[in-house]
Amino acid sequence: MLPFPIEIALSSPPSTPPPASVAAFAIPALILGAMAMGISPIFVRLTDVGPFASAFWRVGGALPLLFAWALFEARRSGAPMASIWKVDGAILAAGGLFACDLLFWHLAILKTSVANATFLATMAPVWVVLGSGFFIGEKVGRSVLAGLALCLLGATFLISVSWRMRPEHLDGDLYGIMTSFFFGGYFLAVRAARRRSSAGKITFLSTLITAAVLWGVALLTEPRILPATAESAASLAGLAFISHAGGQGLLAFALGHLPAAFSALVIFLEAVAAAVAGWLFLGEAVSLPQMLGGAFILAGIFIARPQRGG
Repeated sequence: MLPFPIEIALSSPPSTPPPASVAAFAIPALILGAMAMGISPIFVRLTDVGPFASAFWRVGGALPLLFAWALFEARRSGAPMASIWKVDGAILAAGGLFACDLLFWHLAILKTSVANATFLATMAPVWVVLGSGFFIGEKVGRSVLAGLALCLLGATFLISVSWRMRPEHLDGDLYGIMTSFFFGGYFLAVRAARRRSSAGKITFLSTLITAAVLWGVALLTEPRILPATAESAASLAGLAFISHAGGQGLLAFALGHLPAAFSALVIFLEAVAAAVAGWLFLGEAVSLPQMLGGAFILAGIFIARPQRGG
């Protein structure tokens, strides 16, 4: 018997379009969320724990802050405390899918080049576009398809310098594709969940599920879970509070007001943010093809943006 009720709901009716002013506020939140998630590799590089341990701390370390957010939202809306713990099917799916996303992402990093893993992970919007109509009843317009094409072109330019196709990387490349599949599914699940629940509740409960899965994996596979230095602990804190609580929280908020397919395109900015952060903090040069790639991604997002009154 679980100490809190679990309500399973696999689907919900489409929500009405949000006011243009709300959507306009959601887009900056989505961009900030993408940038916060995009700098996560910087934090990971500065830790001294293994990949699955860092994945656990990314979500587990954010739980107190996310619980406070969910509690604040419940009190503001007058909802009972017990409502924070009610898990529907979409939230359950979001937590499981994000756990798989992080697991396959770290496997991809271990088994192939970072460039290959990053590029293949950016295929997530393709799965979101394909699944939007079938799973959550949202049609995808031509402007989004055109924006997706430009963003994919931009992502290709971003990693063109360091992309490598090697037989020994095949497993890792497949893990990268699986990463994109599960992250795309996470997008669709959060979008569906936002039709019924608040951003804070969804982010907290889905993170709790993800953390439980990753804790088990870390215990089984990692020689050390706790950081050994203050610098490593600070990096894990940044990973939890900035990349997860900030990034995923802003994403969950935005997905309550914006279509899943467009929101997925904005996540291409993760690659841009990662390149800029590498230049600022790690001294990694940004090449002309990478600049062009960033420009294509920005153009694709601009073309696909929701139109007022549309």
